[in-house]
Amino acid sequence: MIGIALRTLRHRKGAFAGAFVALLCAAALVCACLMLLETGLRGGVAPERYAGTPVVVAADQYVRQSVDKGDGETKTKAKPLTERAWLPASVADGLRRAPGVSRVVTEVTFPFGASTGHGWESAALTPFTIARGREPRAAGEVVVDARAGLAVGAELRGHRVVGVTAQALPSQDTVFFSTAEARRLAGHPGKVSAIGVFGTGEVAVPEGAVVHTGDERGRLEFLDAEQARVSLISMGGALAGTSLLVAILVVVGTFALSVRQRHRELALLRAVAATPKQVRALVGGEALLVGVAAGVLGAGAGVGLGLWLHGTFVALGTTPANLRLVVSPFPPLAAFLATVGAAQVAARVSARRISRIRPVEALGEAALDQGRLPWWRAAAGAVCVAGGVVLVAVLSGLRTEAAATPVTMLTALLWTVAVTLLGPLLARAAVRVLPLGAAGVSGFLAGRSLRAAPKGLAAVLAPLTLLVAMTCTILFAPATVGRAAEEQARAGLRAGHVVTGAGAAAVARVPGVEAVVPVLRTTVRAGLDKYAAQAVAYDRRVLDLDVTAGSMDAFGEDAVAISGTAAARLGIGAGDPLALTLGDGTPARLTVAAVYARGLGFGDLTLPYDLVTGHVDDPAPTLLVSAPGLAAAALRAALPPGAEVSAVTGGPTGGAAGGPTGGAAGGGANQQAAFVALGLIIAFTAIAVVNTLAMATSGRARELAALRLAGTTRRQVLRMLRLETLGAVLVAAVLGTGVALVTLAAFGAGMTGSATPSVPPVAYALVIAATAGLALVATAVPARLVLRVRPAEAVTGR
Repeated sequence: MIGIALRTLRHRKGAFAGAFVALLCAAALVCACLMLLETGLRGGVAPERYAGTPVVVAADQYVRQSVDKGDGETKTKAKPLTERAWLPASVADGLRRAPGVSRVVTEVTFPFGASTGHGWESAALTPFTIARGREPRAAGEVVVDARAGLAVGAELRGHRVVGVTAQALPSQDTVFFSTAEARRLAGHPGKVSAIGVFGTGEVAVPEGAVVHTGDERGRLEFLDAEQARVSLISMGGALAGTSLLVAILVVVGTFALSVRQRHRELALLRAVAATPKQVRALVGGEALLVGVAAGVLGAGAGVGLGLWLHGTFVALGTTPANLRLVVSPFPPLAAFLATVGAAQVAARVSARRISRIRPVEALGEAALDQGRLPWWRAAAGAVCVAGGVVLVAVLSGLRTEAAATPVTMLTALLWTVAVTLLGPLLARAAVRVLPLGAAGVSGFLAGRSLRAAPKGLAAVLAPLTLLVAMTCTILFAPATVGRAAEEQARAGLRAGHVVTGAGAAAVARVPGVEAVVPVLRTTVRAGLDKYAAQAVAYDRRVLDLDVTAGSMDAFGEDAVAISGTAAARLGIGAGDPLALTLGDGTPARLTVAAVYARGLGFGDLTLPYDLVTGHVDDPAPTLLVSAPGLAAAALRAALPPGAEVSAVTGGPTGGAAGGPTGGAAGGGANQQAAFVALGLIIAFTAIAVVNTLAMATSGRARELAALRLAGTTRRQVLRMLRLETLGAVLVAAVLGTGVALVTLAAFGAGMTGSATPSVPPVAYALVIAATAGLALVATAVPARLVLRVRPAEAVTGR
């Protein structure tokens, strides 16, 4: 059968071109996503600053917890810290006394503007040497690296440059201070961020310290790389699974359309005594050949797509440049096998009905499309509807974005699968209500055509519905959370100004300032679960968290306020104890003073400012200032040079929107990266729409030629096709919008407490307009090519 399948492909290239394109895109998308996943699992980070140090000792940068496996055994799980953990400086004294250790170098690391600050004591770790000038010796003196472009005597953020190094690190700008000044600026008295050990002896370290060698030094040096690895694992896995599900759905539809267009040919084979097994083998052989060719080319293209994705994430700042992309045979091989498997599944499903009918009925089946739904398809559709209802119920109970996002995509996909399976029934119902007859001769022909071939309309509806549903879900799920966060932050923020680069005391002394609240953003863990948190010196004249239980009057040094969502997740309330791990790994046992409602706008946890200030990498706070009647320009003029003042205008101020209070939804760069990755799925679905419509239009050459021979003009035929396409887009828009609204309502109910999603009218109109534009172009281009052939030649097939 492979030989026959090869000859079939050779003579019917157009019928299989659509399936080939769909499979090729699917292989590329799955391969690229798997490359991200493998990078997260196996990616290494080469050290830069610690490249010249054989052994680096540092505090454990993970939260660890023993979990009972249920059979008497325990398993230790670990999650990375979001801030750098620090070691007591006394550890270095013990290491100096260890046998075989020739030298021990301590260092502190802290942010200094866009650069990284260190004490000159640790210059030997790389090593750095002075090219011009001298080392820093007093407060106010700095040494910059060779890439800074500053000369000795220049000023840098209020400090005088006294030296320039001969070296510069590839991906970080370095500034050196005197040892005493660096430790003061780092804000961790008596502690160091790392200890470099030189010598030949084995290093023994106390509990809580970890030895790093090889590429492990890079992971210690670039803590954001470890966070990026975790993000790539979750993003790559979720996107690979979503891509594969979308690919199977698209490819099944494409193959079904291809088989339907060849129904007469396959029916003739049944009529001349071909067995069902032979017909399935023929279609399976065709799918195997197309799948192998598309899988090989698509897997190769997927490697390039993976490189592009990695480069894009680096440019967005979500992935460090030194987190090397892992390129191995696994992702292309897995993508190839998945593509071939999807092609086989699609072919078997598509050929099932034609291969099982009796030979005498085969030609009749080919000639007449009654749109009847096989029992197995109706049953599968009912199961998908039931599964969609279950997922909607599950989604409405999810309160965290990490848990809700993959379920949201799966919910939209499952409802779309249900629409695809029940497509012929939905198509027959739709053509009865479409007002095509009012559009003259072309409208009459379009209506008759759609009524005569409901399966053809159903084949077109599937990718169109998928495109509308997935695009609306991907675009409007973040908008739903963002709108709720903005509303909460706007309602709870009483400050009139946001100040950075100045001390709270200096701002409080300005005449007209009523209250100043310093804010730090961080992340803490309760057990292994991560929560966004803000640390504030609470003042109700600046912040109103909308307390629902307890009181902020009890908010003090050993207290914490918690959002209602986090309280429900943890099963605690006002007055209960709460054990936390701060961002740098420091344990804290606090008492819940209050439960508040505005968690999206202000973070899941609100901690005392004095508790957190010594446990973050960057202790410089954002100041929220209440100063009624004081203009931003007047406040700026009263502050020291370098202070920045902006007015709170009622726009996005909550953490979910990226504002000063540090809310729940994460950074804008991570959201952009997610949009880029999910945008590839939208692009793949758009390609499927163009592909399917082009195949459907090209496969109607005989029908269009017969209309021309019956006296229909070329313009009337083109207008008929446009009306059919617009009718299909209208039905798909209704179905896709319904799928998206059901999914977004459940998502919103869980994440924001409101089942009303945020759907900006302009953005929604652009989605529908883009879908309609794609569909019309995909119909018009092949239609014009088909109509160039003389009608008589098209009907006879010559």
